[in-house]
Amino acid sequence: MSTGRTRALRLTRWGGPPTLTESTRSVPAGEEVLIEVEAAGICRSDLHVIDARDGVLPYRLPFTLGHEVAGRVVERGPEAAGPAIGERVVVYGPWGCGTCARCAAGAENYCDRRTALDADGVGTGAGLGRDGGMADLMLVPSKRLLVPVGDLAAAQAAPLSDAGLTAYHAVASVRSALGDDPCACVVVLGVGGLGHLAVQILRATTNAQVLAVDVRAEALALAGGCGAHFATLLRPDTAAVLRGRTGGVGAAAVLDFVGNGSTMELAAGVLRAGGELAVVGSGGGQLVIRKPGALPPGTRVSLPFWGTRPELEAVVALARAGSLRVRVEEFPLSGAAEAIARLRSEAVRGRAVLVPD
Repeated sequence: MSTGRTRALRLTRWGGPPTLTESTRSVPAGEEVLIEVEAAGICRSDLHVIDARDGVLPYRLPFTLGHEVAGRVVERGPEAAGPAIGERVVVYGPWGCGTCARCAAGAENYCDRRTALDADGVGTGAGLGRDGGMADLMLVPSKRLLVPVGDLAAAQAAPLSDAGLTAYHAVASVRSALGDDPCACVVVLGVGGLGHLAVQILRATTNAQVLAVDVRAEALALAGGCGAHFATLLRPDTAAVLRGRTGGVGAAAVLDFVGNGSTMELAAGVLRAGGELAVVGSGGGQLVIRKPGALPPGTRVSLPFWGTRPELEAVVALARAGSLRVRVEEFPLSGAAEAIARLRSEAVRGRAVLVPD
């Protein structure tokens, strides 16, 4: 690419809306890598950032949005290694300190210094206080944050770095409860941008029976198309219906991609003793944990966040093998306002993705 001006969708004031601005092209220094963005996903986390009131998030304005990013390496700093110029990559979104034990193991999503990084106000990830990928170009701090994608389509690759990775990490957190038992049942609550990928990941990596629940008929159709063995609307009798599908014993695991009061209540009602509940969605629901209580004996509850870099590599491998396909709706970068509006009104089915125009 030639030097000159570049566009970026930046958050300049809390409460938004973000603004498409022009700036001078960045020059990578040290270990930095500059990528030409080919696609950038938009999700509800972006809406939470845009809508946040001043003082709620520990980030300094302004910064470029976008934490689901795929692109091509176009320039490297003098100390940079890793992907060569021209290589196509996806960006690993959670940026930790890079040196603690968890970061060294590729789990920057659980960086031991994350709280300290937030306190610095400089942000802890792409599009989360630090410049992300809703732009023509993106400066990535290090090669460790890049995963090659080969010839995988950019609009498919970008959502893998959050929607795909988060879903994979959630499935990994309950996989021990499923084992290799073909009679084990797992319930997926919410078949949206993450849930429809979780269904596919479960089918590709486990032998479990996948039961899907949503409030939208079109989401149930999507679940079926992704391989769910059974799908049903959320109704007052849904817990009984799902228990019937499990032979009365209950589900070995529940993945809640909604996280509101209704889904958490349903999760507690369908789990078997010794089951696993992974709450992924941030829908504001609360679950009272006491003994005895609503949860069956032996229940393990987890709050998975994003995923590890090795898991992102595994997600990319699944997609390249044809076992994982993201349902996307594409918008030009200049049409970001429309994409955000459609996402806000829940009109997007699957994942919204910005592409160059």
